[in-house]
Amino acid sequence: MGVGVGLSPKGVRLLLEGGRALGLDLEAHLSAFSRLYDLLMEANLRTNLTALRTEEEVVVKHFLDSLTLLTLPLFQGAWRVLDLGTGAGFPGLPLKIVRPELEVTLLDATKKKVAFVAHAVEALGLKGAYPLWGRAEELAHLPEHREAYHRVVARAVAPLCVLVELGLPFVALGGRMVAQKGPRVTEEVTPLPKALALLGGGSVTVHTLVLPVVQEERNLVVVAKEASTPAKYPRRPGVPGKNPLC
Repeated sequence: MGVGVGLSPKGVRLLLEGGRALGLDLEAHLSAFSRLYDLLMEANLRTNLTALRTEEEVVVKHFLDSLTLLTLPLFQGAWRVLDLGTGAGFPGLPLKIVRPELEVTLLDATKKKVAFVAHAVEALGLKGAYPLWGRAEELAHLPEHREAYHRVVARAVAPLCVLVELGLPFVALGGRMVAQKGPRVTEEVTPLPKALALLGGGSVTVHTLVLPVVQEERNLVVVAKEASTPAKYPRRPGVPGKNPLC
């Protein structure tokens, strides 16, 4: 697939059929996803944003995989959403394209990735999408971000025991954190209660589904925020990963 020509007829078919399998009609969003595909491929010629190179990989494992979040009834409304560790904009950009009423902040610690996300937001004309560069361990202590988001989403960022310390301080009381995981999720969920007791987390629900086209298992781990996170969390940069709470 060449750069700058959008999705091929096959790519369009994969996106539409995959969307239907997830209960989504993506017809009205084809131009946005086609443009996002071009932007990603163009940027990947200059810098390594993603290891996924083929059109099918991008459509299925970036676009559709991001949109599996919309199989949950948690993203209907004008919620404030934080995409923690967004990378090249996933799942935040597809979420914003399909649910424009969401206010989405796309956070990453790598400047070149945030620069790409900012470029994509401008090129796609996405209002209410905010690229943000920094470390979660530091930003979560700032008043404008502390417990300020109704939903925090994370995809391929860290093991759950690390992720809850990074993510739950951003989640407002009564909100939800959703981690997108592959098939080996039980071993990550089992030790979570210890960390959640320290962080203000509550119930954990795992929703299992099949990623269309490739028929791979995906799990959406939903963590409820039931109490305020103590001020000492998250710990300083690097510590949650080196010394997980559970």
